Amino acid sequence: MASAPREHWSSRTGFVLAAIGSAVGLGNMWRFSYLAAENGGAAFVVLYLTITLAVGIPVLLAELVIGRGSQQSPIRALAHFGGRAWKPLGGVFVAAGFLILSYYSVIAGWTVRYALIALGEGFGQDVAEHFSEVAVGWDAFGYHVAFMAITVFVVAGGIRGGIERTALVLMPTLFAIVVGLALYAATLQGAGPGYAYYLSVDLEKLLHWSVLKDAAGQAFFSLSLGMGAMLTFASYLKRDEHLPNSSLVIGFADVAVAFVAGLVVFPLIFALGLEERIVGSKLGTVGALFITLPQAFAEMGAIGRGVGSLFFVALVVGALTSAISLLEVVVSSAIDGLGWPRRRAALVAGGAITLLGAPSAWNTDVLGLVDQIANNFFLLGGGLGLALFVGWIMRDPIAEAAGGTEGIGWFPLWRWLLRLAVPAFLIFVLAYAVPETWEAARNLFADLLGRSA
Repeated sequence: MASAPREHWSSRTGFVLAAIGSAVGLGNMWRFSYLAAENGGAAFVVLYLTITLAVGIPVLLAELVIGRGSQQSPIRALAHFGGRAWKPLGGVFVAAGFLILSYYSVIAGWTVRYALIALGEGFGQDVAEHFSEVAVGWDAFGYHVAFMAITVFVVAGGIRGGIERTALVLMPTLFAIVVGLALYAATLQGAGPGYAYYLSVDLEKLLHWSVLKDAAGQAFFSLSLGMGAMLTFASYLKRDEHLPNSSLVIGFADVAVAFVAGLVVFPLIFALGLEERIVGSKLGTVGALFITLPQAFAEMGAIGRGVGSLFFVALVVGALTSAISLLEVVVSSAIDGLGWPRRRAALVAGGAITLLGAPSAWNTDVLGLVDQIANNFFLLGGGLGLALFVGWIMRDPIAEAAGGTEGIGWFPLWRWLLRLAVPAFLIFVLAYAVPETWEAARNLFADLLGRSA
């Protein structure tokens, strides 16, 4: 039986907005600014931007090249250019999307819950106790299921009718909210120290291995690299798409949203005198987002309800557009590899991912470990495999990348970055990240065994 013709984006704008939506998510809206503040301020921003330009965008372009050239989902795309021996790397991408979405949806469910609270009765004073109640258990699982249901609905609608249509509405909305909140934060009395803290330069902190690992992990997670999302989206492109321009637009838009989000968060926190709950605290990124910021909104009174509503709505939008791309990796692979119709693939994949996320909905320690495994093994490892594949195995990636372009002379540099610099950097980061993840896993299992004894 002949397979149905492959869908394509109806416009370049639709593809770019969907790809930016994949990149822009919870990591941009909070994790980036938190890491910047904890790891050298503006110096971290420069390091992150450098890694994005020298490592992230070359790997992003490699994903786009493979996707557009093969017109296939990850497993078949790698086999198309490298033979059957490279199918497992495509399988790593699919597994990454499957695993990441399982816990990402739990956190996204928290954002939906908080957006509804902000829009309704507003935040109370004891936000920490409230978060401990809703972060795990049936509430967390219920919102996880609801968020996955929305994601499945969009992906089941197809590329044009579901994913592209959603991106064309949600991404401009997200940009408008973030810029509007940044402008509002600039009007707050006492915002100056927040800018100073966020944008301070502490070069000493950049000498720590953990800072380099955090910057690399943030760059890969934020750009949706190593999980096959960009490869899958590019497989729906027509042959004349200008891939270098698209990769640069996606990369810089991702960095810009993350940077501007920091201009919202820290002026707001410092203007309300809540900096001690962030600086040197042990809350971590998740606790600071779901405890300290809601406390800030509560102390702002009536206007805090509006600001909090916009902020958490923006988080929901970013989480949804990223989740859509993760689910599409799995769905596209099921369509290509198993011959399933899209709706069946979306329902089955979405249901399986929802079940896999149940442990994260019942235990935040499990969620944290899965996050570490996904970032430190799947994303960085997948990016390493992709760089080596395009740099050394793919027959003529430059010719494939050059389709639809004219007069670009840095393609040879791009390939040599993938051959040497990018793998060396990622191996270096992995050498630090793997032992850390292993230790976290040992501690979690020891704790779980201790509780059961």
